[in-house]
Amino acid sequence: MLDQNFTNKIQFKASESLALPVKDAPIPIHHYLRQPKRLVNVIADPNLMEPLSDSRFRLKMRTLNFMDLYHLQPTVILGVWSDSKGTIFLRSEDCEIRGIDYINDRFALTLKGKLVPRNKSGKIYLEGQANLTVEVDLPPPMLLTPKPLLQVTGNGLLRGVLSRIKQRLLNQLLKDYYHWVNVQLESTNREEIAAFNQYYTEA
Repeated sequence: MLDQNFTNKIQFKASESLALPVKDAPIPIHHYLRQPKRLVNVIADPNLMEPLSDSRFRLKMRTLNFMDLYHLQPTVILGVWSDSKGTIFLRSEDCEIRGIDYINDRFALTLKGKLVPRNKSGKIYLEGQANLTVEVDLPPPMLLTPKPLLQVTGNGLLRGVLSRIKQRLLNQLLKDYYHWVNVQLESTNREEIAAFNQYYTEA
């Protein structure tokens, strides 16, 4: 967490958005989106994610290589929840750089995101927006580096983080949704068949 007493602060920012068309399925996607854990499993490597509750997760981000001087792996606590309409909200609650106290005391990360199902002219789209901000107090080796260069490098690094999340959403989210729909339908069919057999057995 950033110590406010330090003064050589620099801030990096990145944003990413998506609009993903969703084909019709027997179970509307807003039912699927009411399960935030499934979204976390889509956007994060399961080996780097630890559930803390149904709506809080500890996530180790992939290592960030900043100008070949620092290799940082932030550990972020994410809060993920949904409303009755299937809109999913994501927000970082805490961040830690383990093993590098000097950077950890001078580093703050904020991640906010939202994924909304929208009906447009009878077609469903998932529209998403994510914003990532990092604020850090520059360590001595970087004080002589021009800030515009640091800014471009840092912003690009954050864009890469959000771009990877976006690609995982584009490649995996709908696959997981349609798989979930099939599992639900198979389960319903099995229950109906069991109830049917039980009725005629008792009869």
